[in-house]
Amino acid sequence: MKTKIPISKSITSLLLLIVINTGAVFAQTVTDISHEDALKAVMAAKEKAEASNVLVNIAVVDAGANLKAFIRMDDSFLGSIDVAIKKAKTSRYFDINTGELGKLTQPGGIIYNIELTNDGLVTFPGGVPIKNSEGKIIGAIGVSGGTIEQDHEIATAGANAIIE
Repeated sequence: MKTKIPISKSITSLLLLIVINTGAVFAQTVTDISHEDALKAVMAAKEKAEASNVLVNIAVVDAGANLKAFIRMDDSFLGSIDVAIKKAKTSRYFDINTGELGKLTQPGGIIYNIELTNDGLVTFPGGVPIKNSEGKIIGAIGVSGGTIEQDHEIATAGANAIIE
């Protein structure tokens, strides 16, 4: 007499084999920023801010838009903490510089009011996607505390530190 394996056990076994054979058991993928690179980006941005004599908050998020690294420079604005984090998240959510996204969110723009979604987005400069050496987006960096031009330059310096 043949015994039947319940479908749920068969599916579970199949999924387990797929996970093991594809390497999906690892929490971090090759398209996710490592903590070393996140810290490298933060420190490069901090150096650029210091050279520009600007006090900022710097946030790096991973490929899933989760906070990976953060620094608040001494005496930087407390209100900029949330802005820096949201710039990084916004940049990662849409894989675009936040300043470029902002152009699309103006009254009459194709995505006007999108900043009201996702628990609040920031659509002015200072958020930049971070790419690896293959050009894949692995996270994003957000900077807040200077002018929008300074924030963008500082964030760009941090993002570029990963591929240099």
